[in-house]
Amino acid sequence: MKKNLFLSMSALLLSAQISLTTAQTTGAETLNPVVQNFVNETQNNSQLETMAHELLDKIGPRLIGTPEMLASNKWTAEKMKSWGVDADLQQFGTWKGWQRGITHVDMVYPRVKTLVATQLAWSPATKRPIEAEVVILPNVSSKTDFDRWLATAKGKIVLMAQYQKIGRSDEQIKEFATPELYEKLKAEKDQASKDFREYVKNIGYDNNTLPEALENAGAAGIAISNWTGIMGANRIFGAKTQKIPMFDIELEDYGMLYRMAQNGEKPKLKIETQSKVLPDAPSFNTIGMIKGKEKPNEYVILSAHLDSWDGAQGATDNGTGVLTMLETIRILKKYYPNNKRTIVVGLWGSEEQGLNGSRGFVADNPEIMKGVQAVFNQDNGTGRVVDISGQGFVDSYKYIGNWLNAVPKNIKDQIKSTFPGSPGGGGSDHASFVAAGVPGFSLSSLNWGYFGYTWHTTKDTYDKIVFDEVKNNVILTATLAYMASEDPEFTSREKRAMPLNEKGEPAKWPEQREPRRSSKDYK
Repeated sequence: MKKNLFLSMSALLLSAQISLTTAQTTGAETLNPVVQNFVNETQNNSQLETMAHELLDKIGPRLIGTPEMLASNKWTAEKMKSWGVDADLQQFGTWKGWQRGITHVDMVYPRVKTLVATQLAWSPATKRPIEAEVVILPNVSSKTDFDRWLATAKGKIVLMAQYQKIGRSDEQIKEFATPELYEKLKAEKDQASKDFREYVKNIGYDNNTLPEALENAGAAGIAISNWTGIMGANRIFGAKTQKIPMFDIELEDYGMLYRMAQNGEKPKLKIETQSKVLPDAPSFNTIGMIKGKEKPNEYVILSAHLDSWDGAQGATDNGTGVLTMLETIRILKKYYPNNKRTIVVGLWGSEEQGLNGSRGFVADNPEIMKGVQAVFNQDNGTGRVVDISGQGFVDSYKYIGNWLNAVPKNIKDQIKSTFPGSPGGGGSDHASFVAAGVPGFSLSSLNWGYFGYTWHTTKDTYDKIVFDEVKNNVILTATLAYMASEDPEFTSREKRAMPLNEKGEPAKWPEQREPRRSSKDYK
């Protein structure tokens, strides 16, 4: 009996301690009730993983001009409509139509090996499997000698990229090598890159014109290896050919082929690519909108580009930005029904070809641009936001600082702010607005290896998303949008005095540019 009483008293004391600790923890910060609802919904009822599966696994990568891009436009619009958000597709141009098919690249001589290879975007297909010898670029030092060699490339598969002697990352070499060996290997690598750049310059071509010259000479195909410097990760961009397949081979297989060809072993590949060239396709932005109840002609814009390159799934570039903005608008619709200003979600197409979707929106909607309170753009990976620049707007520190004060402390304390900062000239879609004098801000995140490992690579997949980090970004974005909408003042657009450039002259504010509205002449 006494033992049970003792245990009961201990349990009561423990319960009291837990209650006190909880009260201290939750009592340390009192959030705006609307913001607290954002936090609770994000943490307890997140739709991020479900949406990520639907967008990234089922639809997949979203290359402009492909059926998958159109599917993602329709999916995002329908998703917002299911939450009661008005949404539609707004066309800003057209793009060459294309759809990826299977890619089989096998070495068939001097032994058999299936290679890790990816057809480049918009590459022509093979009408039937091609079997051909692999050759490397000739050891010549002039355009005359190279052009003379070109005739020998007919019917061959040409390895066009630089050979990488060492396939280990710089970080791994630095970890294990002696300081002397590290410096030696680094110097050799730097010299090899310099020598290859000089080689291409000396033969009179560049990355655009060399594939064209090889194609015109009758090459059967062109292989590259666009290695990031991180083991296993290659970048996949667009093909530079019109009639013959152009594809990327993973570093290890590319190096093997190169050494074989260099040593006169005449390796042969069998290539089958089944992509489809389709008619020109309309290019859309997905636009969602919740009309403002007091100031419907003033706007808070949630911005992310929907398109991607298609070497993988486009998960961190920019699936995570899209997911952040979708989850944000879902939560705003649910917990902020009386929004003062109109809240817009802009999911842009063709960002990867030069911010075309957002530039099109800016150009096509001058009345909206007059009333934009702020644009919040997210586009650099899965990490938590750690930097917000004022983008050159003089008074940005006042309003952004005020809005950030409503953000939960554990999220706000991670963020450094640079004011007034410098206007973004490109890189992501906030720059389209900044160039037009509209306050557009990049929610720059901790990169989690973004630029080396996932940016435009074969590894930009669902499993690289850190959902806890994305949840933080949802809470941040929802709070900023709410505060910007509620702010009694319209944001100042006064621009900073620009610093002097290298010539000692004042730098210029970025120029507003017209979007590329078709793929004609695109390289």
